[in-house]
Amino acid sequence: LQQTKTALDIARWDLECEFNNTDHRTELNGVERLIVRRGQSFTINLHLRSGVYQPGGSALDLTVETGPQPSEQYGTQASFGLTDQINTSCWSAAITSPPGNMVSLSICSPPDAPIGRWRLTLGQGGSVDFVLLYNPWCTGDAVYMDSEEKLREYILAQDGIIYRGGWKYPIPTPWNYGQFEDGILNACLRILDMNPKCLRNPGKDASGRRNPIYVSRVLSAMVNCNDDKGVLLGRWTDDYDGGVSPLSWKGSVEILRNWDTNACQPVRFGQCWVFAAVACSVSRALGIPCRLVTNYNSAHDTNSNLVIERYVDENGQLVQKSRDMIWNYHCWVENWMTRPDLKPGFDGWQVMDPTPQEKSEGVYCCGPIPLKAIKEGELTDKYDAPFVFAEVNADVHTFMKRKDGSTKKIISSVHVGLKISTKSVGSDRREDITHLYKYPEGSDEEREAFTKANHQNKLLQQQDNAGLLIVIKVSTEMRKGCDFDVFAVITNNTPNEKKCRLVFGSRAVSYNGILGENCGFKDLLNVQLAPGEGQVALRMNYSKYAENLTEDNLIRLAALLLDYGTQEAYLAVRNVVLVNPEIKVRILGEPKENRKLAAEITLQNPLPVPLQNCCFTVEGSNLTGGQVVTERLNSTVEPGQDAKVKIYFTPTHSGLRKLVVDFDSNKLCHVKGYRNVIIGK
Repeated sequence: LQQTKTALDIARWDLECEFNNTDHRTELNGVERLIVRRGQSFTINLHLRSGVYQPGGSALDLTVETGPQPSEQYGTQASFGLTDQINTSCWSAAITSPPGNMVSLSICSPPDAPIGRWRLTLGQGGSVDFVLLYNPWCTGDAVYMDSEEKLREYILAQDGIIYRGGWKYPIPTPWNYGQFEDGILNACLRILDMNPKCLRNPGKDASGRRNPIYVSRVLSAMVNCNDDKGVLLGRWTDDYDGGVSPLSWKGSVEILRNWDTNACQPVRFGQCWVFAAVACSVSRALGIPCRLVTNYNSAHDTNSNLVIERYVDENGQLVQKSRDMIWNYHCWVENWMTRPDLKPGFDGWQVMDPTPQEKSEGVYCCGPIPLKAIKEGELTDKYDAPFVFAEVNADVHTFMKRKDGSTKKIISSVHVGLKISTKSVGSDRREDITHLYKYPEGSDEEREAFTKANHQNKLLQQQDNAGLLIVIKVSTEMRKGCDFDVFAVITNNTPNEKKCRLVFGSRAVSYNGILGENCGFKDLLNVQLAPGEGQVALRMNYSKYAENLTEDNLIRLAALLLDYGTQEAYLAVRNVVLVNPEIKVRILGEPKENRKLAAEITLQNPLPVPLQNCCFTVEGSNLTGGQVVTERLNSTVEPGQDAKVKIYFTPTHSGLRKLVVDFDSNKLCHVKGYRNVIIGK
C-alpha cells in the first residue's frame, strides 16, 4: 500500500542569508536578502507549527517562478517536491536534517536557470523571494571558469585599471567598479527589465536570461541610451553642458545610482572607457567573468571595406573627408562564456562593445563575438565580427588632397590594433593580449586569416623599400607644463643628395581622432638631404599648447616630406601624451575594518601658472561607504607648490582595496591617482 504523506505545517522560516550568501560568494552585496548562484544548493530552515518531519512520511510541494509570465515551457516556472537527494541538473529539494520540528531544506537550481528575481512558494506555508545569478564556479554553467585566481579578478575584484594615453605611452587609470556596493545589483537587474526586448515580450526575455550570450547583447545595447532607456549618453565634443566631462568619473557606482534613482534618465556623459567600465561592473554583478580591454590605434570602419581612407592637405594636416576614423585608443569588454551556437573551438573570451558606433540588427550594440573568430578571420560568426576585425586589422590608405582638387596617394606607415591591453590577474601590471586577437605580422597564419576575411588590401601589400624614410622621435617623457622638443628624423637611402620640402606641424587632438588647434608649426621649403640620416627639431612651448589641449592631453605631430625630384610624398604621424603630475597618497594609521582612517593626498603644481579652484575627490569600494568624498582647497596653489588635503573614511570590509583619487582645478583637469590599501580585520 502507498503510504499517505503528510504535508509539512510550516510556521516560519529562516533564509540563512549570511550563511548562503557567503557560501555563494555574494555576501559583499549584503546579507539582508537571499542572493544565490545557479547550479549550487542553498539551505532554508523551516520551523514547523505542528508535527515533526518524518523521512518518507512528510511532503512539501515547492514552486519557483521568475518574470511576469512564468511558464514551465520557457523554464521560468518549476514545480517540484522533496527527493532523497539534490539533483543539480534541475530544480530539486531535499531535507538534510534529522527528524524533528526544525527542518533544514536544501534547494538547488539547474545550472542553466534564467537569472534574476525569483519567488519560491513553500506549499501552503507562504513564499520567499531571492535573486539568482550566473555561477562561474559551477562546471555546468555556461560562464564556468576553472581558475580561482582569475575569478577573484574577473568576478570579485571591485576595482581595476583602465589603459588610456597612447600606444607608445599607455597610461593606467584607476576605476572603481563597485559591483557589490549598496543598490548596484538592483540597478543591474533594472537594466535587464528596461531593455526593449523585455518591454516587448517579458516572458520570452525572462527565459532568455538563462543565456549569457543573450544577456551580454542586451547589456551592450543598454549601457548606451541610443535606442532605449539606457544608462549613459555619449558626447565627444568639449561641450558638457547639462552633465559632466566623462573624465570626471572615477567609478561606475555613481553612474548606475544616478540612472536608477532618476527614473532611468541617461547619465551625461560617457566616452568609450566609461561605457566599457559600466558594462564590466554590470557583467561582474550578474556573475559573468569580465575584463576591460584597450585597443590602441583602433580603426572605426564605417563602410565595412576593411580600409580606413585618410586625406591630408599640402601641409600634412588631416582633412575630414570620410566618417572612417582611427581612435588613439578604444575600450571594450570581454565576457567569458561558452558558444554552443557556433562550431566547436569558440568558447572563452567574447568581445562586447557598449560604445554606440554602428548599428547591429538595427540597434546600437556590438557582440558578443569570440576572440578566436577575430583572430582566424571568421567574419560570418555572430555577432558583428567584421566591425571588430576592422578595429584591429584595417588597412590605412593616406591621400594628399591638393589645392586644385586632385588627390595623390602618399607613403605612410600607420598600423592599427596595437598593444591591446588589459589589467593582469592579481596585480596592477599591464597584460598585452594582442596575440589573442591577431597572428604575428607577416606570418602564414596571418595571411590565412586575411584570406578568410577577404582582406585583399593586406594580402596585396608589397613592402617597397622607399628611397626616403621619415619618422617622428620624441623625448622619453613629456610632462604637462614643460617646453620640449620633438624631432622629424629623415633617412635618405639613395646615393644622391635630395632636395625636399618638410612641413612639420602639431595640433591638439582628442582621443577619438578629432583635431583641434595648432600647437606649433614649421615649413622648410628647401631641405638638402645628403645620403644618410638627419633630423629637424620642432619646439613645443607650454605657452602655445596650453590653451589648445583637450582634456585628453594629446598632441598630434605630423611631418610631411615632399621629394621635388620624384614628386613622391612621405608622411609620418605620431600622437604624444602629455603626462600629468603624480598624486601621492599616504595612509595615516593602521587600516582596520569599521575603524575611521585618514589619507593625506598631495599633488605638486607642475605648471608655470597658479592653480585655482582646486578640488580632490576620492572613492573606493568598501572604503568610502559607496559615496564620493570631496575636499576643496580655499587657497591658490603657486607653481612648484603642493596642493594638500586630508580625507577621512571608514572601511567596511577587510581585504585589498583601491582608494581612487581625482584632482581638478582651473588649469589642471581630472588628474587620476590611486593607492592600494590592505584593510585588516
